[in-house]
Amino acid sequence: MSKVGGHRNFGYGKQMSWAGKQALRDRYGNGHHGTAAGHAQRWRRFANWCRDERGIRDARWIDTNVVEDYARSLADEVAAGMSPAYAQNLLSSVNVVLEAMRNDRQVRIAPVACIGQRSRVRTNPPAGLDQRIVRQCADELRQDGHERVAATVEVARALGLRLKEASLLNARVALGQVKKHGAVNITAGTKGGRGHRVDRWVPVTGRAIGCLIRAAKAQGRGRNLIPPDLAWKQWNSHIHHVWAAVRDDHGLKKIHDLRAAYACERYRQLTGSAAPVFAGRLLADRETDRAARQTIAQELGHARLEVSNSYLGGAR
Repeated sequence: MSKVGGHRNFGYGKQMSWAGKQALRDRYGNGHHGTAAGHAQRWRRFANWCRDERGIRDARWIDTNVVEDYARSLADEVAAGMSPAYAQNLLSSVNVVLEAMRNDRQVRIAPVACIGQRSRVRTNPPAGLDQRIVRQCADELRQDGHERVAATVEVARALGLRLKEASLLNARVALGQVKKHGAVNITAGTKGGRGHRVDRWVPVTGRAIGCLIRAAKAQGRGRNLIPPDLAWKQWNSHIHHVWAAVRDDHGLKKIHDLRAAYACERYRQLTGSAAPVFAGRLLADRETDRAARQTIAQELGHARLEVSNSYLGGAR
């Protein structure tokens, strides 16, 4: 046996990357060296992601939600050019190592389905379409002393941002851009070069301005919404924990789902029709639908038009 004792990483050692390698030795024994080495290398990438993005250093804290979040990050990389086959292999290795460590198949996802989710057609309407409900949830968070978390969630929904983008947004600068341009250029925490090599302007009106004003207040003298005493990975772990404790009471789901809610709201603004995921079919004419999807994809920071299917539903 390759277990070293203790509780951390199911007894396989203190470092998650190394522990996964030991679990693979238990699984494969003295054979399949190439297979074990490949899984170990891909597992190391996941272990680093858990540490950097979620603050997780112990495989006992990994559940299906964590692996699904990793799958979403890989799907974004696929949209930016990563091979889908490689991304699927990365997820397969996570399945293999977790099964070896846990000695069960309780934490397991389908790589093909998950990596394809950015181009799959959404069939379930996203929670959070009504921004008033998001505001109510944010107000509860503020009452509990989580002003920065509340502001981050509101900004994510109002502008359709990824969590890292919302967290790193300089709300004071954003308000200046709104006054001058009526829009915010998203530059921090972006993927695929959007905001760095390519401008990504998101229009801001009405309720979104109020969200930015509250975010600027929560931000204080800082440059963004991440508390000055926390690193990104610590903040990321904290905000997921706090959000999970309140979201169900308001009928909300994952923070990332708020991007889909933004997309559906923008679709109605641009086309005058409900998004297909709400209507059950395409109501707008195809030319109008395509133009709206192109705009929304750009605002969300995606280069491929078909990615909009995972937010809005199909175009048929």
